[in-house]
Amino acid sequence: MAVMTNMDREGTPAEQLMTSDIATVSPDVAAEKAVTILLEEDIGSLVVTDDDGHLAGIITSNDFLETVSELDAAGATVAELMSDEVFTISPDDSIQTAAARMIANGISHLPVEDDTGVVGMISTTDITAYSVSM
Repeated sequence: MAVMTNMDREGTPAEQLMTSDIATVSPDVAAEKAVTILLEEDIGSLVVTDDDGHLAGIITSNDFLETVSELDAAGATVAELMSDEVFTISPDDSIQTAAARMIANGISHLPVEDDTGVVGMISTTDITAYSVSM
């Protein structure tokens, strides 16, 4: 069995690490429902899509933690909590590019988007697990 070196792994595309089974919600979904989905699916983020299925934002478990004391969670919607400035990456971009984009923007989840829309999600956990598997 050949041993993979750091040099071999540098060009690894994001699509090899991304989770392609992503959960989506619309902006008008109740925040409580979004939390339920995160917990039931054991995931850290939801892609927020508009009526046409286009990327409108992202909501993460961190968004809920940061806003719990500021909002009445019972009445909040996803639109009130989501980040609508979403950074994305292409499936062909390298995991190094993904990691650099996450670090530069202080984010832990990065939607993977191609011409058809969001095709996956890559997280800091995915990159860390890959990095330590050497």
